[in-house]
Amino acid sequence: MEGTWQETLTVINFIFNHLMLLNGLFAIIIIFFQRRNPQNVWTWLLLLYFIPVLGFIFYLLIGTDMRKQKMFRIKEIEDKLSEVIRRQTEQLRSREMEELIPEIAEYSDLVMYNLDTMGSMLTDNNDVDIFTDGNDKFDKLIEDLEKAKKFIHIQYYIIKNDVLFNRIKDVLVKKVKEGVEVRILYDAMGCRFVRKKYWKKLNVCGIKTAEFFPAFLRWLHLRINYRNHRKIVVIDNEIGYVGGFNIGKEYIGLEPKFGYWRDTHLRIAGEAVAGLELRFLLDWNYTAKENLFTEPKYVNGFGPGRRDNCDVQIIYSGPDTSRPQIRDNYIKLINKAKKSICIQTPYFIPDDAMLSALMIALHSGVEVNLMIPCKPDHMFVYWATYSYMGDLVMNGANCYIYNDGFLHSKGLIVDEKVFCYGTANMDIRSFSLNFEVNAVVYDEVKAKEMAEYFKEDLKRCSRITKDIYAGRSLLIRIKEQVCRLFSPVL
Repeated sequence: MEGTWQETLTVINFIFNHLMLLNGLFAIIIIFFQRRNPQNVWTWLLLLYFIPVLGFIFYLLIGTDMRKQKMFRIKEIEDKLSEVIRRQTEQLRSREMEELIPEIAEYSDLVMYNLDTMGSMLTDNNDVDIFTDGNDKFDKLIEDLEKAKKFIHIQYYIIKNDVLFNRIKDVLVKKVKEGVEVRILYDAMGCRFVRKKYWKKLNVCGIKTAEFFPAFLRWLHLRINYRNHRKIVVIDNEIGYVGGFNIGKEYIGLEPKFGYWRDTHLRIAGEAVAGLELRFLLDWNYTAKENLFTEPKYVNGFGPGRRDNCDVQIIYSGPDTSRPQIRDNYIKLINKAKKSICIQTPYFIPDDAMLSALMIALHSGVEVNLMIPCKPDHMFVYWATYSYMGDLVMNGANCYIYNDGFLHSKGLIVDEKVFCYGTANMDIRSFSLNFEVNAVVYDEVKAKEMAEYFKEDLKRCSRITKDIYAGRSLLIRIKEQVCRLFSPVL
């Protein structure tokens, strides 16, 4: 009996020692083979320490760094764009572009940054319409879909099989019968509750579909932490949509849990649509393994055009890019602010660089306004958001809680001269993990219009003052601190 017990202890000791060895190897992989923020490294190392082996499985599911993977490079389009990028770069360096387009003179360095890091061309022949109500946005989208002549490209993080998508689906089926090509790209996690047979029914109707990062075994997502959060619609390379609305009944105010859904979406007509189409085609080619860049009808309109209306750059970021470009745009705009910064976001979990930029702006006399929702859809993220909001409140920022339903709008306005809105939240996930797309609009008229929407929203907000924040309960303080600890992986 004693011998059996000793043998059992020997086996347990052997397993434990080798688990520690494996854990050490996993830690070396995280530290030396992944270039990461030290804060993220420590978070994962603590997880490995307290949950050996299982912690590394968790890391494989949501923590691996994909930035070294060149996922979306297509030589055909790189060759096509190189001449346009070279020409615009020369115009910026010689100040010629500032003379041609005086409106961008103050932000020419940001234009250059976007051009140099991601090949994002400045387009100056655009009309931009702003939608803040889901019913208005989808009514206009369906109207535009009805007018399609050649193709419709749709990409959303969430598409739900409900009353809203049924309206859109009926139009798409009709357009296919008229000879219009229709493609739908959806995210596996965002659409995890939509059955495969539903997409197959759409395929039977002639609609092509593709699933981004599909599950390994129906519910097992090996890349669960990397979500294609982009929302893009391109119609005939003439009309494009980008913003925060997904497709589901809650986005048109039909979900009692959230009530009214306040979001922001842009409808763009003009040359900037080519930037949205480029992003869709890159994602589609990677997911569906169908290279559409060889088809001229999908890639026309990439050259510069005549001066007409809004100046726009389409920017994007994600694990496939070398830098967090959308975050860098936010920081650059914050640093250039002279009078005011207005931020709307459902999740506010800034990294150190973003928080530092906002603090510098505050103490430089810039008015900083932050608006977040009163209704959390992710509890941990909400209390982390509340904690970081408190940092701004205690340093003199104007912070507001939106009370009229759920605020899902994502972006910022600087000095009522320029704004950056799209799919990216003000959080570490959107900066580093999600695939995102935004539009930077350099147009004072449209920036003032966006600022007016912000001011209207203030009428439905309550302000969190220093006294209110300092007087929060002990329970809320505990929630904040616990959730803030996990902010790098939320």
